[in-house]
Amino acid sequence: MSRRKEWMLNIIGILLVAIFLFPVYWMIITAFKNQSEIFQSTPTFWPQNFQLESFAEILKDNVFQYFLNSLIISSLATIIVLILAVPSAYGLARFNVKGKGAMLLLFLVTQMLPATVILTPLFIVFNNLSLLNTYWGPVLACATLGVPFSVLILRTFFVGIPKALEEAARIDGCGRIRTFLSIILPISYPSIVVCGAISFFFSWGDLIFSLTFNRNQDLWPLTAGIYNAIGRYGIEWNDLMAFATISVLPVIIIFVILQKQLVKGLVSGSVK
Repeated sequence: MSRRKEWMLNIIGILLVAIFLFPVYWMIITAFKNQSEIFQSTPTFWPQNFQLESFAEILKDNVFQYFLNSLIISSLATIIVLILAVPSAYGLARFNVKGKGAMLLLFLVTQMLPATVILTPLFIVFNNLSLLNTYWGPVLACATLGVPFSVLILRTFFVGIPKALEEAARIDGCGRIRTFLSIILPISYPSIVVCGAISFFFSWGDLIFSLTFNRNQDLWPLTAGIYNAIGRYGIEWNDLMAFATISVLPVIIIFVILQKQLVKGLVSGSVK
C-alpha cells in the first residue's frame, strides 16, 4: 500500500469515527450546559459555563437503584447466555446432531424478528410462572435473544479449531469434558468475551422488556429511568442528557477495557 493511499484511508477512518461519535459527544456536553445555552439560535460546541446541577438533580432521584437494577439484569442475562451458548455451539460444531441444519436456521430466523414479536408469548409464560415484577422477567427475555446470536458466532469459531488438538488431548488421557474445559475454552476466550460483551450491552440497553414485565419502578433499569424522567422533567434536556451520560459510562468503560479482546474475537476465524 502506498503511503498516500494509507494516509487517505486513515483520514476516511477518522472522519467516520468522528461522525459516529459526534452524537455521544453532543449528549455529554449538553449535560454540562444550562437551558438557555441549549436553546441558543447559534449552537455551541463547548459549554460556555460548565454546570453540574443536572447531575446533582438526577442523583436526588432513584438513579443508584436504577443503576444497580441494570447491573443485575445485564450480568445475570450474560451469565445465562454464556452458560447455554458455549456448550451448545460446541456441540453443534463437533457432533452430527440430528436436525442440526434446522436448529441453525431457527437460530438465524430469531435474529431477524423484532423483540416486540415475542413480548406477548413471554408475558403469558412469565405470568403463569409468577415471574412478572421480578428481575427474572427481563433477564430471561434478554437471554432468549442473546443465546441464538452467541451460538451462531461461537459455532463458527469452534468449527475453525483443528480437531487434532482434541485428538492429542485424548491421547494424553483427557476425556471429552476435560478437553473442552482445558483446551477449547482457553482458545475460545476472545470469542466468548465478544459474545458476553454483546449480550451485556444488549441487556444494558433494554427498555421494552423491563417496561412490559415490571410495573414496579423499583425494579426498572437505567433506560426505563430515563424514559420515566422524560415525563417528569419535561423539556429539561440537560437533566436528561446527564441521565443518559451516566447510563452509557459503564458501556464505554467496558469497551475500553476489553477492546483488544473484542477486536481479536471479532476477527478470529477470518484468517487461516
